[in-house]
Amino acid sequence: MDRNQKTKNRCPLNIDECPLSLEIQRLKEECDQLRELSQIDALTGYFNYRYLLNALEGEMERTRRTALPTGLIMIDLDGFKQVNDHHGHETGNIALKWCTKIWRSKMRRIDIPCRYGGEEFAIILPGTPLPQAVQAAERLRSGLANETLELIHDKIKLTASFGVEAYEGKGRISVKAFIQRADRSLLEAKAGGRNRVCYSETEHREPSTEITEEEREVLYGRKNPAD
Repeated sequence: MDRNQKTKNRCPLNIDECPLSLEIQRLKEECDQLRELSQIDALTGYFNYRYLLNALEGEMERTRRTALPTGLIMIDLDGFKQVNDHHGHETGNIALKWCTKIWRSKMRRIDIPCRYGGEEFAIILPGTPLPQAVQAAERLRSGLANETLELIHDKIKLTASFGVEAYEGKGRISVKAFIQRADRSLLEAKAGGRNRVCYSETEHREPSTEITEEEREVLYGRKNPAD
């Protein structure tokens, strides 16, 4: 520690175990804990919606800089309203915690699980192209479908539908637009019978043929050849 740092941390009362320094450290630790708690969904332990938006923005920016794709899985539990209606909301909460625990065991440590709202979830997959993101979603789907939630007086089988998308850095889209792409595939999975994984390959197989502004300048020396 340099001299300036020693002077900065020196107790104004010249006490080795400075109560003021200890209190400042305690408050800092409490602030860090509160900051972390503000990002976590209390029921499932997944990150919350606000964290999802910030983390996804960061991963998409990383994709634009490194060309490593960002995968996104949107999940919605099938027929979950019936669980709440027939068994009560407390059982519904138990079911949500049970599902998210199963999914967490099927993820990589670098994956970012988030609760989107209600019984809908989003999983950010850093550095993951579409085929691998689809495989990851299938692991989550089958992992849940092959298990049974055992209650004291009942058993419940749960399934979920999955929509998958990947951002490859081609074009600058917003976080919400990226989520909407995956959500469209999720709606397709719901409409197609549920308990399935759907995704769109159109944007990954058919690159745009439209000339960009930069290409126009290179080809024509100005933004529009008709100018």
